[in-house]
Amino acid sequence: MRGIALPEAEPVEFWVDGDGRLTRSRVPGAATVVDGGWLVPGLVDAHAHLGISEPGRPLDPGLARRHAREHAAAGVAVVRIPGAPSPLPVPVAADPGLPRAIESGRWLALPGHSFQGWARHVTAAELPDAAVAECLASGGWCKIYGDWTVSDETMDGPLFSAKTLAETVRRVRAVGGRVAVHAQREEACRKAVAAGVDSIEHGLWLEPDLLDTMARNGTALVPTLTVWADRLDQVRAMPPGRLRNWLLAGFNRLPKLVAAAHEAGVPVLAGTDLPPGGRIAREIQHLIDAGLSPHAALGAASWAARRFLGLEPTLAEGAPADLVAYPEDPRRNPAVLTRPARVIIRGQVVR
Repeated sequence: MRGIALPEAEPVEFWVDGDGRLTRSRVPGAATVVDGGWLVPGLVDAHAHLGISEPGRPLDPGLARRHAREHAAAGVAVVRIPGAPSPLPVPVAADPGLPRAIESGRWLALPGHSFQGWARHVTAAELPDAAVAECLASGGWCKIYGDWTVSDETMDGPLFSAKTLAETVRRVRAVGGRVAVHAQREEACRKAVAAGVDSIEHGLWLEPDLLDTMARNGTALVPTLTVWADRLDQVRAMPPGRLRNWLLAGFNRLPKLVAAAHEAGVPVLAGTDLPPGGRIAREIQHLIDAGLSPHAALGAASWAARRFLGLEPTLAEGAPADLVAYPEDPRRNPAVLTRPARVIIRGQVVR
């Protein structure tokens, strides 16, 4: 394969070795699968759920495979799953033609938070042990509901304290893990940032005064703009009330906050959240619309996201053969992201 590799915008030529990795050494008998165009390190959807349909329903293995295929066809080589009813089925997780899944175990939430049947409900005293257990079972991450805001009545519901979250972060990091926190309310965002968590998911009412702390700590923001856009008409149709007003005001302020986060040095990552899969190009466009440059928005779904997750960020000797080829520079024409010319995942041509 040959083309112009991003983010460096340099011409490259690679082969794929027997282990599914890139090499500059010629492989005898290899077929040329990419001859020109723009090459991007395999895309990352940093917040996506596979195999779920209705709230509270068990994970559906067939649906998980379908969602994974949708992601793969769009060029997504890695999916971070921040919470699930159960682990991804092995045939899906191990399929070399599907995205690599970075799992987080079951959602961890206070009693009454999250949907019944999905979350593992724990008290504040139980959270650190539960987070370590989910992290070890999933292979590296755990996901905590920092708040649960689904009605006027839940807008002032209980939260894990910053002290509890900080102890959880300390315990999880001691076993080599990382902590993602669902946070929408200002208070929940503030507690999570003070605790030094690894990522804030959604961040609807994250305040600008927290951004410098996030940047210093390397705390990422995954704003999931696609799912907010999907929900806008639904929220507008809600009966008048406190939650409706709070959500609409949050939607309106979030793009400006995302741009400010990026300017402050916060890692901003692309995540589409709910199925169907394969909508990463839409999330990248939302990030551009929010004020990120096309280069930064693409990086949020590729090299920057890969670096944050501890993966090889660029197309280099020995890196996994995860790449997407486009006929044009996607930074100059982001619309081309919806029509990749070639997708290679783990050395397998999947499109």
